[in-house]
Amino acid sequence: MRNKTYFISDIHLGAAYIADHRAHEKAIAGWLKKIAPTAARLYLLGDILDYWFEYKEVVPRGYLRFFGALAELADSGVEVVWLKGNHDIWIFDYLPQELGIKVVDGLIDTVIDGKRFVMEHGDGVGESRPSYRRMRSIFRNRICQKLFSAIHPRWTVPFAHRWSSHSRSTGRAAVDLPQNHRLVNFATNYEKANGHVDYFIFGHLHLVADREITPGTRLVVLGDAFCAMTCGCFDGKEFFIDKIE
Repeated sequence: MRNKTYFISDIHLGAAYIADHRAHEKAIAGWLKKIAPTAARLYLLGDILDYWFEYKEVVPRGYLRFFGALAELADSGVEVVWLKGNHDIWIFDYLPQELGIKVVDGLIDTVIDGKRFVMEHGDGVGESRPSYRRMRSIFRNRICQKLFSAIHPRWTVPFAHRWSSHSRSTGRAAVDLPQNHRLVNFATNYEKANGHVDYFIFGHLHLVADREITPGTRLVVLGDAFCAMTCGCFDGKEFFIDKIE
């Protein structure tokens, strides 16, 4: 019975610091096949690919098992929504058209089985550092994207993976986010301005967190899907963190 909604973030397929790329991709594709009988929806909350840039006429190599499993889900009627992260910003029209999925750049505020969910990768909300905000705007600037696309991939791909490895953060245990954490501040302010939210769901931090913001409102950080191998599941009544096996 397809009555569950699944959430996953920070798979980082293709990352230089993942020892066995093929085994990792097979594990994720296997998980997608495993949830197929019960999944009504799947939300991919960013950094699914460690690096991706779609050129006008060509796309990067790899990820065939993952894309195939994702396409099978979409073809079978599962609603698949991919929220861009800071590593997979440059998804344009190829993946949505070929896989039959929806790609969103930014925040989603939606109702699932009577519960209100607000979701974002986690890098674009509550971030106050001017340097990060400038970098984020540059990466999303159309002119900068055009200039970047003019550089041959033999240079851009190795550069992107070196850049990624510098920001590696893995294997952190579950934590209780402090009251002054930027995601807690964002959720608190968002709810004050927009009314009650049942669940705020984020990725990006590579840790698992689950805390009550106000009575009946939970903030969840999903962890990661390359080290901790965690994901989220909502069965129509309760949301819980699960393991990818």
